[in-house]
Amino acid sequence: MTAETAPAEPAAPTSGGDRAFGIDIGGSGIKGALVDTTTGKLLTSRVRFDTPQPATPAAVTGVVGRMVADSGWTGPIGATFPAIISHGVARSAANVDHSWIGTDADALFTGATHAQVTVLNDADAAGLAEVRFGAARGVKGVVMVLTFGTGIGSALFIDGALVPNTELGHVELDGHDAEDKAAASAKDNEHLSYKHWAKRVQRYLSHIEALFTPDLFVVGGGVSKDSAKWVPLLDLRTPVKVAELLNNAGIVGAAMAAIERN
Repeated sequence: MTAETAPAEPAAPTSGGDRAFGIDIGGSGIKGALVDTTTGKLLTSRVRFDTPQPATPAAVTGVVGRMVADSGWTGPIGATFPAIISHGVARSAANVDHSWIGTDADALFTGATHAQVTVLNDADAAGLAEVRFGAARGVKGVVMVLTFGTGIGSALFIDGALVPNTELGHVELDGHDAEDKAAASAKDNEHLSYKHWAKRVQRYLSHIEALFTPDLFVVGGGVSKDSAKWVPLLDLRTPVKVAELLNNAGIVGAAMAAIERN
């Protein structure tokens, strides 16, 4: 376990109000912090555990339970998960054990933490944070938040309302799953320059643009820290902004989902 630097409030309450504990579950790490959902600010230092390998339901649930117990938090909890989540149930499994498919993640995490847990797709959570507090704040119409990492995560919003589980990284493009060619992992695995990789991103975004006619693209993921090297190379009708919440987006979006459920 590690604690990362973040703004902190002394003696944070253990429940209530507009605060919720957000947990961001990924293939390599599980991060969590208490969030003020009216501002999007972290109220405690961000804590990180390595994702257990294999990332089975029992193993991941154990880490979630420990993280919440260590925090002393007893109020609402939100958790991201790298899967399609339908009414709390995982319908796919990306970078976690396939035994998650069909598992009620809401129920598992709620049982382990003794508090109500709301589980949602990881890209959807990041999108919620960007629409409320980040690059898409106040933007009306159709907003598409896309995260470029191991795959391509997508979150679709219409006038600020989330359309969940879009999974647009998996659209077929030129005979391939789009993320196989345009994800940040493809750039790294094939040792592509940003100029070469940006051409693939351009092809992908042009296809999404033709399908949805969005009013704004927000691009995130780890590669967004080098946005100056590739975003200016894109030539689209749709404006493109770089995500602003970075590594906190999943935690903040998860906490927001927990409050909005209650």
